[in-house]
This record gives sequence, structure tokens and C-alpha cells, in this order.
Amino acid sequence: MKILGNPIVLRMGLGLLAAIFAFVMGMMMMRRMRRSLIEEASLDQGPSTPERFPLHTYHAVIQQLKQQKHELLSEQQIERRRAKASENISAAVLSNLSCGVVFFTQNGLIRQANAAAKHILGFASLAGMNAAEVFGAATLLSASGSYANIAQAIQASLREKTSSRQLALRYVTPSTEERILEITVTSVHSPAGEILGAACLINDQTEVAHIRRQQTLRGEMSAEMALELRNSLATISGYARQLAASGDAELAQQLAADIAAEAAHLDRTIGGFLLGPRAEKVGQLRGV
Repeated sequence: MKILGNPIVLRMGLGLLAAIFAFVMGMMMMRRMRRSLIEEASLDQGPSTPERFPLHTYHAVIQQLKQQKHELLSEQQIERRRAKASENISAAVLSNLSCGVVFFTQNGLIRQANAAAKHILGFASLAGMNAAEVFGAATLLSASGSYANIAQAIQASLREKTSSRQLALRYVTPSTEERILEITVTSVHSPAGEILGAACLINDQTEVAHIRRQQTLRGEMSAEMALELRNSLATISGYARQLAASGDAELAQQLAADIAAEAAHLDRTIGGFLLGPRAEKVGQLRGV
């Protein structure tokens, strides 16, 4: 009891208790710090979450989007080149056609016309003109439908999905040249069936019409020639029979003169008929 009551012993006991308390507290703090470090390490090594998405993944997505944008731009450029090449081919085909081609848009104005159409219609440019301005002085000769003029046929093709319309008309160019035209009007549709406009295929039939008129005239002249030959031969035959039956020398001489005159008339008629085609041929050669 005397030892416990010794102040030195008490101080030593208190110091020991303080050291033990400090040791325990230090151990607890070390364990807490160790646990915190372990949790942080587990979080860093754990699976990715939207809240902790790695930065390099964002960069990868951005690079992929840029690559897709570049591919889309390349495809658009390729499509533009293809469309341009197709347009150039179409323009080359139209420019080399001997017949005229005119395209009317839905508002009734000409958007495109090839060189043959400009030459046939006699205009340096047809873009922006309507059918009435181009064909206003034309006279309709025939049509596959009840139309007063070609402008009505074109307007009908812009409104309705119908078959091609055939028209023939007498056309006068701005330089007052008269031409016979055959025109086919048809609607132009999109793949979805929507009417995009109307196309006119124009053929110049002036030379053909001239040849037909010449053939008709030649046929009429041939019929007249056949009638003339028949009449002349009948007259000569009658004179010959009279000459054979006559015993009068003066009458025989008169009949012989009549036969000669009729033969000369027949020769002139045939000569004029044959000279017509020959003169026409010579005129064509001189024109060439």
C-alpha cells in the first residue's frame, strides 16, 4: 500500500496509461487511413461508370464521328460527280439528236432545248419562253385529240398523266420560213409518279411534205398524160382508118397531114412531161 501511495509510482502508472492510449489511438488512425487508401484504389481499378467515363473514350468517339463525317462528305462528292457526269452525257445525247427536244416545266416555261429544236423553230434561245410565244403563229393541221392549238396539248400533258399526243402543224419561223412540223407531246414523271413537266419531240417534215406534194402532183399529171395519150391515139387511129378507106388522093393527103399534126402534139406533150423531172433534178444539182 505504501508503494501505491508513492507519488513516483503513481506518475509512472499514469504515464504508462497515457502511452497505451496513444498507441491504441495511433493504431486506430493507421487502420482508418489504410482502409481509406484501399477503398480509393478499388474505386480507381473498378468498372467504368457514366460518372467516371474515361477521357480517352470521349476522344475515340469524337474521332469516329469525324471519320464518319469525312466518309459522308466523300460519298456526297462522288454522287455530285456522278450526277454531273450523267447530266453531261444527257446533254451530249440531246445535242447530237437530229430531232428537236424541248422540255416544259410545270409552270409551262421552257427549261431546256437542244440545238436541233432551236434550229427547227428558228430561235437562238428558247429558255424561259412558253408554248404560246413559240407556237403562236402556227396552224394546227391534225391532232390526236380535241385541241385548238399545241399550247392546249402541252398544258393538258402538264395536268394529266396520259399517253403521248401526236400533232402536225404548219409553223412559221421568226425569219418567215414556213415549215411542216410533227410534234409528240408526252408527260414526264418522277419514279413516284409525280408530273415533273412535259417533253416535246419535234420533227421537221417540210422536205417530206414537199416530196409528197410532188408525188401527188406527178400522179395527177400522169393521169392527165394517160388521158392525153389515149385521146391522141384514138384520133390518130381514126385518121388512119379513114386514110385506109379513102381513095381520094387529096383527102388522103389531108388525113396524112392531120396524123402528122396529132403526132407532133403528142410528142410535145410527152416531151413536156419528161422535161419536168429532168428540170427539177438539174435545179437540185445547181442548188447543191
